[in-house]
Amino acid sequence: MVFPVREAWSACHPNTPHLDRARHSRESPRMNILLVGSGGREHALAWKIKQSPLLRRLVCAPGNPGMAAIAEVRDIKATEVARLVELAQEIAADLVVIGPEVAVEAGLADALEAASISCFGPSAAAGRLESSKAFTKTFCERHHLPTSGYRICDDAATAKAALAHFHPPYVVKADGLAAGKGVVIAPDLATAQAAIDDAFGGTFGAAGARVVIEEFLEGEIGSLFALCDGKTSMLFGWAQDHKRAFDGDEGPNTGGMGAYSPAPVFTLDLVDQVDHLLVRPAFKGIEADGAPYRGVLFVELMATRHGPKLVEFNARFGDPECQVLMLRLESDLVPYLLACATGRLHEMPKPKWRDEDAVCVVMATEGYPGAAKTGSTIGGLDQPFDEGVVIFHAGTSAGPDGVILAGSGRALNVCATGRDFAEARERAYGAVALVDWPEGFHRTDIGWRALSR
Repeated sequence: MVFPVREAWSACHPNTPHLDRARHSRESPRMNILLVGSGGREHALAWKIKQSPLLRRLVCAPGNPGMAAIAEVRDIKATEVARLVELAQEIAADLVVIGPEVAVEAGLADALEAASISCFGPSAAAGRLESSKAFTKTFCERHHLPTSGYRICDDAATAKAALAHFHPPYVVKADGLAAGKGVVIAPDLATAQAAIDDAFGGTFGAAGARVVIEEFLEGEIGSLFALCDGKTSMLFGWAQDHKRAFDGDEGPNTGGMGAYSPAPVFTLDLVDQVDHLLVRPAFKGIEADGAPYRGVLFVELMATRHGPKLVEFNARFGDPECQVLMLRLESDLVPYLLACATGRLHEMPKPKWRDEDAVCVVMATEGYPGAAKTGSTIGGLDQPFDEGVVIFHAGTSAGPDGVILAGSGRALNVCATGRDFAEARERAYGAVALVDWPEGFHRTDIGWRALSR
């Protein structure tokens, strides 16, 4: 479904006297949008925003080579709040879209609100649902959200003593933001104690100054997304990702090595339970705490035999879940982003999704999520790929003569859609095989749960 320009705008932003008549015409796109971030999630958002008939100008900061092919990019980091506000003012941004969690934690939404600039993304206070694991655990307890048992620890000795309250495998989490690397699933006591020493020893920087020891949850994990404009909420798709680095769910946790949507784990009954037990109480609770939520909430959950339990909240779209959601979203994304920013979500219809499956395979530099070298060359990206294939840049930079260079982490998201899961998966892995990158690696079993059903 494509929203007619006039109806989409009036539903989201009825009072716009500063916009001239030319920008209201159907022939002239009319919104200036600033998208903050530089990863695969942001490239996918830029790719989808670019398709909107509401768009006049798209600027990305800091962006990446993939985003530079479809939008303007400015070299401003996601945490440089003052410079980003200045950029939004310079381009007369009608909307700023916050991609990464670090920008939320840095208070970008708060600064934009102070400058009277519409923003899709929660305040720093609301963003504590992601930026502090300890805050989220106590939040769940206060507002009766189902989650795992836990202990919050401010030093290594206390954390090691807390292990006695749990059974292996042990879950050790850095309290703060650690780019998806701050979680250790330890199979035995010695590994858990070593993870605690690593956290308090500085492995995760300031994020590890406090740790949360959690009960290990048995079940199937899933990712559900919901929008909120401070009052009204709306479910906005679901997916399943793969956190472990290697096939068979082995190796260390990562920011995500692949994803697919729709995910069979999300039955209609489970979606309804998550909405009523986690999504709505979370939005109501954070509003009661004085920080109404505006943006997207990522609910990572475990479907257990006792019902869904929260693994963690994230104050942004998932990465790489966002990539498969954007491929499947048929509705124009921009009106939903703007409705969240301006308190008009109650006027929006439910989003429409394509009757297709989508798969994302992450390609990362060898050594990730540990130490890995930067600067290896990625080739083969300019060739024609199969129908339905889209490659999003995640951690790349442009070298001399347009050569694409990989960073030290996740570099590419090779994605594809298909009439069913098998076709989407085959297309994605077919494209992976064509990428010329000897220094990269990927999992070969993305979607194994769906295949086993």
